[in-house]
Amino acid sequence: MSEHLLTQRYTRLSMTLHWLMLALFVGVYACIELKGLLPRGHALKGLLLGGHALFGLGIFALVWLRLLGRLAPRPAILPRPPAWQTVVAHLMHLALYALMIGTPLLAWLMLNAAGKPVPYFEWALPSLVAVDPDHAKQLKHWHEWLGSTGYWLIGLHAAAGLFHHYWVRDNTLTRMLPKR
Repeated sequence: MSEHLLTQRYTRLSMTLHWLMLALFVGVYACIELKGLLPRGHALKGLLLGGHALFGLGIFALVWLRLLGRLAPRPAILPRPPAWQTVVAHLMHLALYALMIGTPLLAWLMLNAAGKPVPYFEWALPSLVAVDPDHAKQLKHWHEWLGSTGYWLIGLHAAAGLFHHYWVRDNTLTRMLPKR
């Protein structure tokens, strides 16, 4: 029997990164939603935008570790789902990784094109594109569109896990939970 079939749960690192990424996403979305509720010029808007950026950069940094973690054996779903569900799951994971890489990258490019630094603690990330206000507006549109799409992707991902756990009654969700 292969090691893949013997593994019943993801590695502790994979589980930790998965749930940490969820916490970072909650932070990203909470900061931007709360910022939107505040009146123009409110003192907290800058702090919330900074938190949004910091959480987003955290996602961008950790996604690379998650991708490395995908090289480790993954636990099989038991009972085995139909092939079409496996294809949909792979497409969903691809979309989530595109979200975790694309959204922060678009923000970085957007700020570069707007001529604004991308602060990361005590230093600024390098500029990747020339200053171009029109390009910055386009990048902002795509950053916001992808961010809005993220609500749906994350929601569908969570709903699929719950569907598999409570309806199908397979081990999809428990593979990502620590042992009890």
